[in-house]
Amino acid sequence: MPALRKTKKSTLASRPAKLFVLDTNVMMHDPTSIFRFEENDIYIPIMTLEELDHNKKGMSEVARNARQVSRMLDEIVSAVPDGIMSGIALQTPSRGLANGRLFLQTEAINAELPAGLPTGRSDNQILSVLTFLARREPERAVILVTKDINMRIKARALGLAAQDYFNDKVLEDSELLYTGSSELPADFWETHANGMESWKTEGHTAYRVTGPMASRFLLNEFVHQDGEPAFEAWVREQAGRSAVLETLVDFRHNKNSVWGITARNREQNFALNLLMHPEIDFVTLLGQAGTGKTLLALAAGLTQVLEARRYSEIIMTRVTVPVGEDIGFLPGSEEEKMAPWMGALEDNLDVLNGTVGETGQWGRAAAVDLVRSRIKIKSLNFMRGRTFIQKFLIIDEAQNLTPKQMKTLVTRAGPGTKVVCLGNIAQIDTPYLTEGSSGLSFVVDRFKGWAHAGHITLQRGERSRLADYAAEIL
Repeated sequence: MPALRKTKKSTLASRPAKLFVLDTNVMMHDPTSIFRFEENDIYIPIMTLEELDHNKKGMSEVARNARQVSRMLDEIVSAVPDGIMSGIALQTPSRGLANGRLFLQTEAINAELPAGLPTGRSDNQILSVLTFLARREPERAVILVTKDINMRIKARALGLAAQDYFNDKVLEDSELLYTGSSELPADFWETHANGMESWKTEGHTAYRVTGPMASRFLLNEFVHQDGEPAFEAWVREQAGRSAVLETLVDFRHNKNSVWGITARNREQNFALNLLMHPEIDFVTLLGQAGTGKTLLALAAGLTQVLEARRYSEIIMTRVTVPVGEDIGFLPGSEEEKMAPWMGALEDNLDVLNGTVGETGQWGRAAAVDLVRSRIKIKSLNFMRGRTFIQKFLIIDEAQNLTPKQMKTLVTRAGPGTKVVCLGNIAQIDTPYLTEGSSGLSFVVDRFKGWAHAGHITLQRGERSRLADYAAEIL
């Protein structure tokens, strides 16, 4: 009896794994997404390839990602020119990250959709492919993966499975994001004082503690305990059940003011300890509007550029994503084009210039000019390929960066450069980015515990009672 020839249906059905149908925006968001589904299979509709082709031109991040995906698909398909119909194994091209197979649409599909969904739209054509596959493969899950919320709603309305792309999410709940500080329990010293050592180091007191909580500490994590007096320290060493806690510089005191600025609360004091420490190369500050992120970063930068001479200049940049309608073409040089986006810089410089001192009108004007000459405003669009040496780099509104853009920026740091990322993950203006997938959440999670990085989430607003109350009730 002759062997039965396997059809495409039997080839797909022979695998119990799920079949994920990828929308274009997923691949343009993460070019390596086709390798992120482990043992499951991937199906790419022909309309997805068409949309990739439409978006490949230009110098934007989306265009670069579209070109990267196209090159990756070309390499995968070229390696097995005769095996497209039965699917292409992803084990080799993914270097072991994925064990499933890649299927490309190789036939015309025209599944019936409700009359209200015109087939001319690309989204509806992808839904048509999803409907066809779900009917043909009833024995396994066929799931649409898209970043488009409305497309997920339409798919579910048609009785089809759809979900967001989760692989780019650092965490599902932003409440679980590392805050950079923790409160010590009331009995901490009783449970961790056995064999405790204490010594002085450069004006600070260090304590070596041993116990169960010490094993959960991260390097450069801040710890505090209320009382008289209150205890505040940070973790400078950690090994097993042992950790070294070192007391902090108290920047709330006028004698330790930074460019005339003093910390107004505990978290601001933690932040200034990170910003002013020469061994901390990477600092992330999170917090809602009015918590002082930009003011603290600028004050620390000016002090270390103009007084300590630790850095040669401050470079400030941010993502140019408008909250409302775009104001259109901006004339001038790079700095002049960036000026409208740097209102926060101007506002904070007005505050800092007011702390220079009373030296008369001419002296004050000279001080203002000196400060501004040491601050450079740069656009993110021209960062690729650059190397910053001995700079104090401030990335404002970093919550609007993707993880890939964040990597591009942070890797610009050369010898002696400090990178400070500021942002509020509750105010994301970039499409398809969420609190869990923001580049700021990404670096906070990945850098925690590194000896030369630190993070703190600023909790309390210090702008005004009106701003604090508005942030709470609105």
